[in-house]
Amino acid sequence: MPEGDQVGFLRLLVDFAHELRSAGLGVGSGDVLTYCAAMATLDPSDLLDLYWAGRTTMVTRRDQIPVYDRTFRRFFLDDGSPDGGPVPPTIWARAQAESVLQVPATDPAQDGNDDEEAKLGLLASEAEVLRNKSFAACTPEELAALRRIMARIRLTPPRRRTRRTTRARSGARPDMRRTVRETMRTHGEPAELFWRRRRHRMRPLILILDVSGSMSDYSRSLLQFAYSTRRAAARVEVFCFGTRLTRITKMLERRRPDDALEQAAKAVFDWEGGTRIGDSLDTFVRAWGRRGMCRGAIVVICSDGLDRGDPAVLAAAMERLSRLSHRVVWMNPHKGNNEDFQPSSLGMMVAAPHVDLLLSGHDLRSLEDFAALLPELR
Repeated sequence: MPEGDQVGFLRLLVDFAHELRSAGLGVGSGDVLTYCAAMATLDPSDLLDLYWAGRTTMVTRRDQIPVYDRTFRRFFLDDGSPDGGPVPPTIWARAQAESVLQVPATDPAQDGNDDEEAKLGLLASEAEVLRNKSFAACTPEELAALRRIMARIRLTPPRRRTRRTTRARSGARPDMRRTVRETMRTHGEPAELFWRRRRHRMRPLILILDVSGSMSDYSRSLLQFAYSTRRAAARVEVFCFGTRLTRITKMLERRRPDDALEQAAKAVFDWEGGTRIGDSLDTFVRAWGRRGMCRGAIVVICSDGLDRGDPAVLAAAMERLSRLSHRVVWMNPHKGNNEDFQPSSLGMMVAAPHVDLLLSGHDLRSLEDFAALLPELR
């Protein structure tokens, strides 16, 4: 497209955004820039590209779709050239050739209810199959679908009683200060006995993920689970390790999951490398655990237990970690659905005496079971 037509085309998109804003849609400058960037890779003479690019970038709620459809028809099909500059002739040639723009319906027709229910049934069945399919056996498309389902998981860590107290209707500790103060207001006549109880707060949750080469089939999905956990609960810390430990909690604070996972992958230099579980856990205990992060926390270690380091270092680190934390949960994908699983790797055999709960974490169903079990770890 010549440079003059490009300027006119961008002016056309901006004028269309102004029309949407006048119609009541909350279209911001960033949405307009995204719309222009999207159309830079599409065909400017195709009305369907114009329609879908604008609907994707500037419509945020379902009830805005009818307003967007009316404005699009009026702006591109009914009116003449809008004020504010020339319009590329390819746009209006296509618009004049099209008598009616086939805008997708916002609500399905009554006759298509059966087909819609059948499609929903197939989707639900497919989601159920994916829940029980191992991450290692999933295709990239299936892993993408699992990540969308995983984003809906909500974790509720168990609560613990603190030393601080709060007012209560009844309790084991009388509130003498409040009782005396109210008695003095009534000139020494005791009116009512007040009580206090211990406050409750959520226990911290710490995820330590193995991203070595032996965990390459599971590390991406477990990192996505850590991102969903970080978004769902307040006191969550996430670490990754291969040959050394890396804290990625701040990297997972991004709003978009793809950006968060990309930043986390950049921060971990030993991704899909060797495995030193003992040295990594020892670093965690010395740098963070002893400083209070593990106090009353639930520590979840996701690893297959294939350690290339010194078993004595792993045993000492696990022993200190079990003393500092409230519970230690180990997720080993090799466990699968085997209830009689016995660890065969040296690292797992060394760590097993200090583990309170052994889970699999090899598929979405096992992660959902952990989310349901987490509030009961008191």
